[in-house]
This record gives sequence, structure tokens and C-alpha cells, in this order.
Amino acid sequence: MTVKQYYQDAYMKTFQTSIQDQRQDDSGWYVVLEETAFYPTGGGQPHDTGTLKDKRIINVEEVNGEIRHYIEEPFEDISGDVKGQIDWDRRFDHMQQHAGQHILSAAFAEALLYETVSFHLGKEVLTIDLDVSDLTESEALEAEALANRVIRESRYIETRWVTEAELSQYPLRKQPTVTDDIRLVMIPDFDYNGCGGTHPRSTSEVGAIKILDWEKHKGHIRLQFVCGDRVLNQLHRKHGLLKELTVVLQAPEENMVPTVERMVAKQKEQEKALEGLKEVLLTYEAQGLLGEGTSQEGYTLIKKAYSDRSIQELQKIAQHIVAKREEAIVLLVVQNDHKLQLVAAKGSSPSANLREVAQKVFPLINGKGGGNKSFVQGGGEVVMSREELLETLVNQL
Repeated sequence: MTVKQYYQDAYMKTFQTSIQDQRQDDSGWYVVLEETAFYPTGGGQPHDTGTLKDKRIINVEEVNGEIRHYIEEPFEDISGDVKGQIDWDRRFDHMQQHAGQHILSAAFAEALLYETVSFHLGKEVLTIDLDVSDLTESEALEAEALANRVIRESRYIETRWVTEAELSQYPLRKQPTVTDDIRLVMIPDFDYNGCGGTHPRSTSEVGAIKILDWEKHKGHIRLQFVCGDRVLNQLHRKHGLLKELTVVLQAPEENMVPTVERMVAKQKEQEKALEGLKEVLLTYEAQGLLGEGTSQEGYTLIKKAYSDRSIQELQKIAQHIVAKREEAIVLLVVQNDHKLQLVAAKGSSPSANLREVAQKVFPLINGKGGGNKSFVQGGGEVVMSREELLETLVNQL
């Protein structure tokens, strides 16, 4: 059976056939049919789904020249004719999207000489990769406008099977990758393309095309867009989101951007003010710890164990203290979730090498860190309490 027989009629919703074989592979149980209207994954287009008798068709793939229809569970009896039914909503959506891709790619080629090098039809959006390194908004709008004009003109979409020798009769955008059973999808005087996908009979059935966004990708421009009913779905979803935001922001749609800009600016100011207050509080906290120091031989020891504090805050506390007391050694430990962390700092007077101290302690908590003889930080696993880790640091001094 040739590929030509599989989907000559894109509008076929039901069909009668027989099951030739039922087997199992790594992807599950599947059947091979006498004839099928289910489209297999290929050419950038996903597979059809639907039912075969009383079984759900969940995937369709072409493997080694046969079309495998994957089912949720095997048939008990594969004899006799069976009815196949295509999930029409999914099929028609794919028809709209695939034809829309042909139209948009042709529009970019005609208006801007930008060729399409790849195509993907996803569940929510489509993408094409254009063979250019940059794209402006005016260029995108120009191609989109041409594509929608072709849709409104309700041009006929023709499919034709040709031989390799007949290809020279058509102004193809690119040469087909096959040499036998070549199927052309054509919009006369606009687009001629070798394609095995499903398409509607007229450009008007595509409905509309809307470009959503684009980005640079591996030297090309990857363009996101939607066609047909997906345009309405996008409009419905985004309109609903705007309605919710107008309530939350208490601003009409036309004032939403300046309202959000003012909110963002105000938030940045508040964050900056908050950071300043945190610095003041950390300074006071450091001064409080100065009074808790104990005199040792050659230095003043200041130590404390915390929970749920950022190591950045501990760094600032330690730095405040040693800036005030050149004879101080500061040991701070914190437990955050399943992690023990430490900060050690010293002023200019003590002779202790904190890097050497830390290197003896880190293996005890399966941890690591870095620093120098005057300041170290790091962390590891909670294999001991924070108080035990603090005392271990003291002992290593």
C-alpha cells in the first residue's frame, strides 16, 4: 500500500476497513489496517487520533513502510470489517494550521524573499524557522498582512500527485525529498509545495493568521504564530486575562501599561528602601554581638548559631564586627532546611588561619567552601546540629 492511499480525502471522518495484523512493540499494542484515513506523524504535522471499532487510537506512526495505529489495549478479535472514526476537531485544526503555515511561509518568501527552513506544529502554537538572522516588526506585519489577504480571497487549495519528471512544470519553493508518489499542495499563482499533510480545500477555511512572537535561534529567526480557531482561542484567553488585570489594577485597558510601569517603579523604590533598612538592622545586630564576645588568648571570640538566615546576612554581620574590632574572630553557623552553612572572619590582630580551620571542618559535614586566612564561607550536610558545628569550629581554633 502506498502513502498515496492514506489521506487522499482530508475531509473523511469515518471509513470502513479491516485489520491486517495486531502486534506489540516498545510503544505498545498497534494494528495495521487494510486501508486507513488516519494521518501518521510526519512532515512537521502530528498524527490523527480517533477510534477504531471500540478502541481509542492514541498514536499513528509510519514505521518501515507500514502505518501503525497504536491502541490502549489489544483487540480480542481482529476478524471482519471495522469502522474507523477520525477526531474531526483535531484533524480540522491540523488542516488549518498546516495550510496556514504554507500561506505564511509563501508570504515571507514573496514579500521579503525570506525562505522557511523548518516547521513544527505544536499543541498551542506553530513555529517556522526563517533563513534570516533578524526580523523587524514592520517586516512581520507585511508578511502577515499578505497571508491574511490570501486567506480572504478564498483561493482554491489543490492537491495533485505527480512524477519526478513532472516537477519542472511547477515553480516549487523547494524540491521534494521523495522521488516516488510525490504529492503537491498548490495555491495557484502563490504557493507550490511538495507536502503529504492534510489541508482544507480553500484558503478561507484557514480563517486567519496571527504572528505572536519571534526570537533568534541557531542563526535563524524562529517565528511563533497561530491559525484558524487558535487565533480566536488566543484572543479569548488574552482578553480574559486583560479583564482580570483591569479589576486587579483598577485601571482601564488603555491605561494598563502606564499603571504597571508606575507600580514597578514604586516597587523598586520600596525594595531599595527595604535593603537600606536591612543594612541598618544588620549593623545593630552586629553591635549587639560585640557585647557578647569572650576574651581568649590573643583574640576576642564572637560566635552564634542561627536558623533560617541567608549566608549573605551572616557575611555582612561578620564584616561589620571585624571592621569594628581588629582583635575579633567571628564564627557564625546557620541551618537552612537540609543544609549547614558557616561564615568565619577575623580582624587584623589574631594570628589564626581561618582557611586552615575551615578545611579541617568541611569534611566533617561532607561540605566545601572557599576563602582566605581572614575570611571563609561554605556549607555541607546536616550530619550534626548547628551548635555542634559551632563548637567544632571553636575547638579547631
